[in-house]
Amino acid sequence: MSTYAVTNPATGVVEATYPTATDEQIQEAMAKAHNAYTQWSVSALEERVALLERVADIYEARAEELAAIITREMGKPIKQALGEIGIVAAIYRYYAKNGPKYLEDEELEIASGGTALVRKEAVGALLGIMPWNFPYYQVARFAGPNLMNGNTILLKHAPQCPESALVMEEIFREAGAPQGAYVNIFATNEQVADMIADRRVQGVSLTGSERAGAAVAEVAGRNLKKVVLELGGSDPFMVFEDADVARTAKLGMRARFGNTGQACNAAKRFIVDSSVYEDFSKALVEQVSGITVGDPSQPENFLGPLSSAAAREGLAAQVQDAIDKGAQVLAGGKPIQGDGAFYEPTVLAGVTPEMRAFSEELFGPVAVLYKVDGEEEAVALANSTDYGLGASIHTQDMERAQRVSLQLQSGMVAINEPSASYPELPFGGVKRSGIGRELGKYGMDEFINHKLVKIAGR
Repeated sequence: MSTYAVTNPATGVVEATYPTATDEQIQEAMAKAHNAYTQWSVSALEERVALLERVADIYEARAEELAAIITREMGKPIKQALGEIGIVAAIYRYYAKNGPKYLEDEELEIASGGTALVRKEAVGALLGIMPWNFPYYQVARFAGPNLMNGNTILLKHAPQCPESALVMEEIFREAGAPQGAYVNIFATNEQVADMIADRRVQGVSLTGSERAGAAVAEVAGRNLKKVVLELGGSDPFMVFEDADVARTAKLGMRARFGNTGQACNAAKRFIVDSSVYEDFSKALVEQVSGITVGDPSQPENFLGPLSSAAAREGLAAQVQDAIDKGAQVLAGGKPIQGDGAFYEPTVLAGVTPEMRAFSEELFGPVAVLYKVDGEEEAVALANSTDYGLGASIHTQDMERAQRVSLQLQSGMVAINEPSASYPELPFGGVKRSGIGRELGKYGMDEFINHKLVKIAGR
């Protein structure tokens, strides 16, 4: 039987294993979530608010314990793990505070007489398929709005995150969630496909790779189920000639190398005007050279290991392909020898279209620098990707910033700051970066029945 396992990427040691669910357990989980929906969907909003507030309280009270779990599971540096707990608590509190107003009936103007309104109602049990890179945050932005809506949650986490998956289910129990409102399942891919096809599951949300998203969307489409997909990214970080180079380089380092570069909306391509290219590249390399790498449980280390040895090998192959075809290494460029899945913080230049690094997402601590002449060339390069998640523009000219933002093919644009995530703002992309939005009021609208109620005029 295949297992979920905690393999500490800092040491390579398998610390715990968990069996996958049986088919009978999967059926039981779906029955629990479906049965809970019939009650939770008509529960008082005050009850939902109280649940999410208690969940946030528990995350904050258990922050150190929860952070240590994901540091072991996927190598997140401990300070960043604690930061993730803070974001998660803020998401649950956001929906507790704002959810009721987002669920208010909306009156419509109609020309034919009478009155009409749109009522927002839950749709049923939902399946969430979540990744390892932000084990708690990714779940919160799916579970928070949908539990507020009155939907129930079946949560299939990444196989390398079984302990964080179990502790999240425990938190909901501790907070007093009705049985079946949030159910963890250690499912196989085959079981996931069966769940999507099951009539008791009304929709599916996935955060992960393009390949996983395509596979889930195919099954969901055959079974007429709605999907929300948050997939890969190759976000441009655009630096124009009037940018504050020193400040922008600091922002760029954190935007690229936070979470060991393993974020879909990390700054991955630094598109720099030729007039400041040399100064910016020097400043960025200086910032990267100062990164502390090591045991992620030690707070002084900013960069930990990649999530697994396989992830490190894949990244190393992409980088080596670029080097073999003529890319220049300005910093790093190779795996760190020894135990664990560590890779040097790396800066590449001279990447060209025949290299894998030009078109593929680099999911790790590797920044790619591009030199461009002027705004038109910068925009063309920024858009020359199959991805369209986020982007950031760095300039003192706000007219230019707005002009460029209108031309970028992306779901999110940040000006003079890196692309980031906030509970109140929508998160999502276009092109091969996904379908739908999470967070803010838009996150609540994805899995909702907008029921029209019309009353005839006299």
